[in-house]
Amino acid sequence: MSSLTTSTAWTALKSHHDETKNILLRDSFNADKNRHSKFSLRFNDILFDYSKNRITDQTLPLLINLAQHAGLKEKIKAMFCGAKINNTEHRSVLHTALRNRSNQPVYVDGQDVMPQINSVLAKMRTFSTRVRTGVRPPLPPMLLKH
Repeated sequence: MSSLTTSTAWTALKSHHDETKNILLRDSFNADKNRHSKFSLRFNDILFDYSKNRITDQTLPLLINLAQHAGLKEKIKAMFCGAKINNTEHRSVLHTALRNRSNQPVYVDGQDVMPQINSVLAKMRTFSTRVRTGVRPPLPPMLLKH
């Protein structure tokens, strides 16, 4: 069992879950007419509405406490820096590089991985366009020989 699931932060959140797991959302909305505005936020044109979950005023502080205990902020920084946080495969995760539309360099072991990322994304774009348009890719030369 990991130290996270035996931590005080986890135990407090688990206890909170046990207290709130039978809450009916209808009752929560009836009890608090500001529930939607209290438990949602807007970023540009995106509405993140978490009011329709079994959340109370105590839930977010407990989640934040667990995130702090887990060192989430440091782990996010490590991900953006190209650190090898995929412990199973002992490599960087590169989620951010795949979504790097600004094409700023992303370094892993001192190498900018963006040229490789862009090459693979271009191949994926070509393939998906062919699938959508019904264009078959050319056969490899070895299959053309009789």
